[in-house]
Parts: sequence; structure tokens; C-alpha cells
Amino acid sequence: MNAHSTDFSDLSMLNKAAAEPLRLEILRVLAQDSYSVLELCEILQHKQSGMSHHLKVLAEAGLVAKRREGNTIFYSRALANVSSGLSPLQKQLYLTLDHINISEGTLARLAQVKSLRVEQSQQFFAVQADNFKERQDLIAEYPVYGDAVNELLDKTALSQRESLIEVGPGAGEFLPIVAKQFSQVIALDSAATMLQHAKSYCADHRVSNVEFIEGDTRYLSDKAVVADCIVMNMVLHHTPSPADIFMDVSSALKMDGALLITDLCRHDQDWAKESCGDLWLGFEPEQLEQWALLAGLKKVQSNYLALRNGFQIQLHQFTKSNAQH
Repeated sequence: MNAHSTDFSDLSMLNKAAAEPLRLEILRVLAQDSYSVLELCEILQHKQSGMSHHLKVLAEAGLVAKRREGNTIFYSRALANVSSGLSPLQKQLYLTLDHINISEGTLARLAQVKSLRVEQSQQFFAVQADNFKERQDLIAEYPVYGDAVNELLDKTALSQRESLIEVGPGAGEFLPIVAKQFSQVIALDSAATMLQHAKSYCADHRVSNVEFIEGDTRYLSDKAVVADCIVMNMVLHHTPSPADIFMDVSSALKMDGALLITDLCRHDQDWAKESCGDLWLGFEPEQLEQWALLAGLKKVQSNYLALRNGFQIQLHQFTKSNAQH
């Protein structure tokens, strides 16, 4: 088969995939998050056998990507292949879908699925708070990446260093560092037990300009909190909906503010889910950048740290500016 006929074949598969209303609804739901087959069945009220068929058609057309997380396969909207002649059509399809409102019923079921994820995450941290640091250190101790995060923060251009928010401060080890650089610091965590550990750490280090708030990132938009800089260290792989996190923190950033993210690169160490409460086995850098772009953030620079235990850490600096709007 020559290249010309291959183009027609690929175009035919894409058009076939986009010719079914349910498959378009699947792509709409997958715009900013990954879901398993069972979750999609619940959200869209469809039988598993039919859902699996539709996902297969979408995958063959290059419109969905899948990845295994332990024993579960999660589906997400595939990034457009810039080297493909179909890339403009794929991007326009996504753009058109994203202007279609999701029904109230579907939104309610989406919220239920996310709520269940939050509940599972909070249950883990409520039970394991006292030994979480020990378990997390099996993957990456704070000293392994702490200096790199501090260096990235030092090299981040900010118009002012008045306020900083750390989402998920863990044991609080980074808080004394940023408390010296910013007048006001907020430590935000949805797990009260973890927040108490961070508070105790700051008290031991005589840090007095940190406000401790129990809540998730929705608190920021609900209370109209804004900051010059937001930091998330090894947090994103614990969150039920990473894409929503990007949206929340973007709304809380001042114009020209910066978001610093440290997290795991994609890996296949399933034990991290049970031992460390990980919901996701790391991320591809391109996926983080895509979520950031959807939230109005642009990547400025990145760094990568290879660990002797086989894990790899990625550090990214994103900025929010008028140029993106």
C-alpha cells in the first residue's frame, strides 16, 4: 500500500470513529481527565461490552491513548501527532467538541466518580499519615529533589515574591525555605493529619509566616485566593484529577505568576499504589504540558533527575501570562 492510500485509510478510520455520537461524547468527557472503562460506563450510562468496543475504535483511529495503572487500564484523549497530515483535523475535532456543553446528568456522574477518588485518597492518608514519609522515601526522599526545586525557584522570574502557596506540603520540609523568600505562605492540604505534621515541622523550625489550610485546590477558587507562585512537590500522582488541579492553580496565579511542579515520570512500579497511596504511576512530560496549556499555562523550563532505584523525577516551571489568552 502506498503512502497516498495509507492517508486515505487513516482519514477513513478517523471519520468512522467520529461518526458515532457516543464516541464523540467519550472524547468530550476525556478532554481533561483519564478514566477507566468502568468509570466511563458509569459516567455515560453504557454497558461495558459496548464501551470497550467504542474505545477500541477510537484507539485505532488514534483519538484515545491508554495506559495501565496496576490492574486497571485508563483512557485519555490522544495528543495530536504534529507530523501527521491529520493533525489539523484532529485538533479541530477536539476544539469543536470542547465548545459543546456536557449534560447536567453527565456532569453529576463525573462529580460522583471524582468524589469517590477523593474519598479513597483521603482514607489512605488518614490511616497512613504517621508512616507516610517512610513509605514515600522508598521512592524519593525530599533531599533527593529538594535542592533542585529550590534552585528552580531561585531561577524563576517573578515580578514580586509576596505570596506563595504549597499544595500538599507533606512533612513540611520545603516550607521553611519558601518562608524566607516570600512574605506570606499558604500550606494547603486536604488531609488534616498530614497538615498537622507540616505544622509541627514549621513550629520546630520557628517558622511563623505560614498559614495552614485544610482543603483541596478548589478552596483557592472558592475563596478567590491568588499568589505569585504555587508549588507542588510529589503531589500530582496522588490527586484524583490532575487536569482539574492545573485549572484550579491557574485561576489562583497572578498574571506572570509561576507554577512549579515536581513529580514522577511514568513508571510501572505497581506496588507504589498500595504502599504509598499513589493514584497514578507517574506521568509523561507531554501530558503535564498539555494539561498546563489547557489551563492557560506555558512551560518555561524543565529538569529531570534519575534515581538509583530506577525512578525518574521531573521538574517543570510554568508561567501564566497574557500571551496565552
